[in-house]
Amino acid sequence: MALKKSQKSLKKWTKQKWRTPSGKKSSETGEVYAPSATIKKLKSTKSGRAKLAAANKKKRAATKKGKQHAKHGLHKGKKR
Repeated sequence: MALKKSQKSLKKWTKQKWRTPSGKKSSETGEVYAPSATIKKLKSTKSGRAKLAAANKKKRAATKKGKQHAKHGLHKGKKR
């Protein structure tokens, strides 16, 4: 039986290794979770590091307000 497009997407998503930039728990650091490849790509450039810092700042502010999810912009362009 062939997988639907949404099922293929979910399968790909679950195979990705998700982590925080520091490798520690987000509950301890307040950092965003993203795929390892995305974090590596962002850390390699100055503008990427700035985006990561801004995303972490938004995540920490949302967490401080009691929110579980933050619109930090790292996943822009994805339907959510």
